[in-house]
Amino acid sequence: MVPDHPIADLDHAATTSVRPEVRAAMAPFLDDRFGNPSGSHARAREAMRAVDEARERIAVVLGCAPDEVVFTSGATEADNHAVTGGLPIRSGIPLCSAVEHPAVLHPVHALGGRSVAVDPTGRIDPDALVVALGELGTPGFAGDAIGATEAETVSVVSVMTANNEVGTINDLDAVADIVDRVAPGTPLHTDAAQGAAWLDLAKLASRAQLVSVSGHKVGGPKGVGVLVVRHGTSLEPLIRGGSQEHGRRAGTLNVPGIVGCAAALESTAVRRDETNRRVGALRDRMADGLVAIDGVTETVVGADRDRSHVIPGICHLSIRGVDSEALLYLLDSHGVAASAASSCQSGAQVASHVAAALGVPADAATLRLSLGWDSTGADVDRALEVIPAVVERIRTFAGSVGR
Repeated sequence: MVPDHPIADLDHAATTSVRPEVRAAMAPFLDDRFGNPSGSHARAREAMRAVDEARERIAVVLGCAPDEVVFTSGATEADNHAVTGGLPIRSGIPLCSAVEHPAVLHPVHALGGRSVAVDPTGRIDPDALVVALGELGTPGFAGDAIGATEAETVSVVSVMTANNEVGTINDLDAVADIVDRVAPGTPLHTDAAQGAAWLDLAKLASRAQLVSVSGHKVGGPKGVGVLVVRHGTSLEPLIRGGSQEHGRRAGTLNVPGIVGCAAALESTAVRRDETNRRVGALRDRMADGLVAIDGVTETVVGADRDRSHVIPGICHLSIRGVDSEALLYLLDSHGVAASAASSCQSGAQVASHVAAALGVPADAATLRLSLGWDSTGADVDRALEVIPAVVERIRTFAGSVGR
């Protein structure tokens, strides 16, 4: 049932609404400009020109060459492609941080890879990364690790630009320094799906050989993303069956989606500074108000409330004495859309792997409140009105049941 009052969308980290300028850019390609860019006639050439123009515009935003841009169905596909190396799968053992999105974590584990511990803020632990890399050989130099075979060399290191649950920003330059020093020649991949809305990837991700981005996280359409593949990076196609994307990704190109993705990334870049200031102030007001509730803490923010290491759009809370499922249900019924960063499997609450890696107590609920390009003060007002009342209601009910 849809609430009969305005909905405060505090789940922008999951997806965003499409920007007006993106809709306008896509509209012609959903109507009479519907050509398949793989063709050779005029309408097909028109579609290919639109794709090429979008590729050039995206390259400027991401700080790469146009021919380094590979269009995908989204960041999940891009992450899987980067981790596996395509088909046939890249030899060796992939490494990633313990708090990666499942689109990275799952393929890493499926390939027998390893996850590396993070510090209390959610950044990858540099010492743990050095140890993990040191235990493996480097590409082409299996003998660097005692007794290592080619299959035991490190194949890729994947560290996200910003975490999708708690918002922590990684220092990718520091990660690249470690990889270059301990495992030279190993490609560095970063899942920048969450960071693209807030960070200048042309600078922050410039040393990553592989970069994943998703259109719908920045006010673009769903079903389209980008994998940046820097020159000199070896990568086989993950999807075969056509010569599209210079043979790196087969399939008819999603022209409206590609055009929309370019428009969204451009708008994000142009408005980034203003959006970061405005949304960051909204997030701070919301977080400051909610941590005043007894038993509520910010997961990766200390008592000094320094949030400079967190992207402006995310407030992640740990709440004592509250059940996550009940919390989400009641928030939704009162017009607040949020995420609890937990899942219900066979009736049992299972803690997020991110929360577990950060040592969040198992008996505490976690709540991710995420803002975006179109968030307003009214959204924050609603959160500050509803969340304290809902937390009190759950605690009161739990206390009465326990008596």
